Amino acid sequence: MRSPKLEIRSEIEIDAPAETVWAVLTDFASFPEWNPFIRRISGSLSVGSRLNVFLGASGTRGMRFRPTVMSVVPNRELRWLGRLGIPGLFDGEHIFELAPAGRDRTQFVQREQFRGLLLPVLRRSLVRDARRGFDEMNAALRARAAGTPSQRTSSNAKA
Repeated sequence: MRSPKLEIRSEIEIDAPAETVWAVLTDFASFPEWNPFIRRISGSLSVGSRLNVFLGASGTRGMRFRPTVMSVVPNRELRWLGRLGIPGLFDGEHIFELAPAGRDRTQFVQREQFRGLLLPVLRRSLVRDARRGFDEMNAALRARAAGTPSQRTSSNAKA
């Protein structure tokens, strides 16, 4: 029997070149200053390394986990795999993709592919909270990369 699957996706155009967006996305030390979804992250950006991540959409307690970096393609893609317990119980592959969208513009896609035996139990909260978190982070990333003030405070107030 194959385990259930779900993909959540959010995308946004950013008025900045991919190199600028990538620099903001990979400056983990500054995440607490601007990122309302991935509130803290640390670790090495190298395939096979483990990151320390604390994330949660506005209005949620958040959670800590230690995903493994699966892909790092500068200015194009960052991907990690997080697991709850044993493989197949609940796995999430988080993917950030950057693509040119015109002169000094970037199409930023954030998505996560969830699978595992616990997915049916977690589906409703994932669809509600992860999607909102992706949207909040994407808007804050756009503001930061484009050099405009972050909307973190007002975004949190709306939730």
